[in-house]
Amino acid sequence: MPRARSVFSCQSCGYQSPKWLGRCPDCGAWESLVEEIIERETPAARRSAEKATPISAIAPEDEIRRTSGIGELDRVLGGGLVRGSAILIGGDPGIGKSTLLLQAASAFAQGGAQVLYVSGEESAQQIRMRAERLAVRDDRVLVLCETALEKILEEAERLQPRVIAIDSIQTIFAADLSSAPGSIGQVRESAARLVSFAKTSGAACFLVGHVTKEGFLAGPRVLEHMVDTVLYFEGDRGHAFRVLRAVKNRFGSTNEIGVFEMKESGLHPVENASEIFLAERPLGVAGSVVVASIEGTRPILVELQALVTPSAWGTPRRTTLGVDSNRVALLIAVIEKKVGLQLTGQDVFLNVAGGFRVTEPAADLGVIAAVSSSFLDRAIDPGTLLVGEVGLAGEVRAVGQVEARLKEAAKMGFRRCLVPGSVARRLGPVDDLETVPVDSLADVWTVLF
Repeated sequence: MPRARSVFSCQSCGYQSPKWLGRCPDCGAWESLVEEIIERETPAARRSAEKATPISAIAPEDEIRRTSGIGELDRVLGGGLVRGSAILIGGDPGIGKSTLLLQAASAFAQGGAQVLYVSGEESAQQIRMRAERLAVRDDRVLVLCETALEKILEEAERLQPRVIAIDSIQTIFAADLSSAPGSIGQVRESAARLVSFAKTSGAACFLVGHVTKEGFLAGPRVLEHMVDTVLYFEGDRGHAFRVLRAVKNRFGSTNEIGVFEMKESGLHPVENASEIFLAERPLGVAGSVVVASIEGTRPILVELQALVTPSAWGTPRRTTLGVDSNRVALLIAVIEKKVGLQLTGQDVFLNVAGGFRVTEPAADLGVIAAVSSSFLDRAIDPGTLLVGEVGLAGEVRAVGQVEARLKEAAKMGFRRCLVPGSVARRLGPVDDLETVPVDSLADVWTVLF
């Protein structure tokens, strides 16, 4: 028998050391190194390498993608589920990962695929209660409450399902590793074997992963590199809307999002996200503007709300929700320098209504307009949309896919849109929508205020 050796692995970043250390030299975490026993692999246990094949001799797949029927999920996956792919789903506790996974299992089963749903966190009775609430009754959804990796793979070999769902990867453990479930070694080894089984058998594998308090997937960073697709389930539990965002996808775009609404009967896809996010928008209120954000291939109109009040403390507060705080601080400095508004002694609060998150710079013009409107206490015309990036010199820069943004604005009933001048000069007319070219913040100020 090969002699086992032990190493000390950091539970935060995966750094390994031959001896115990109080602080990880890689990530700086204290008391994070845990001893793990690693068995040396004998040459006989190694898999034989396959022979190289000319690319033209590789047979194409008969079925490239399998759609679930859940439009928003298929959109994020790039058009459907690819055979043999591995998908990692992360999100905050209680955000709806297990609900989405069980609904997706039911949808694939209704399409004729046999699904093996493995739960290491709940009993069969608890899953049955959720299934009754979600109206999941298809007998092709097979439930296995197990945490031993060897038993899971044995059952998967016997059943040969088309889809495997693991909830969650942190609860699965391999018997040949002495470390506890959820440790770096166990998560890495369990994920590697499940992904290998998915590639060899052709079954698509969903893995649910826990996230840390910083919002990152728990476990080694290599876990995200093992899988084909990484999806983050975002949203505030105080809001009814959830956003499924792809941050990695080998079979599709990494910018796509899916919007769901959480109801008593489960997650329901939202087809017209702009209408949902603007449903409760107040009209004629200072500090409220609408911007158009491109998420993947579709535009979404969202409301930015700003509140500027005199600061009661020596250092004014800059609080943001749904937008980058550093970007907002930069734009506030541009307002003070190029427009002349004195925000030094003012608290600035900025929020994206509905719990949505805007990451692209096309919302710069909306941020500046919302902050200025709240400071001056002057409302902006509710039929006005703002699109444009703002530079440090106060210029309004061009952004991409303006035509798609304008069409979405016209569909939602907006009458006027402020767009960068360089883009407006080459745009064609849009039905029932006036495009106003602006080249600098001075032009924006003249139009709005």
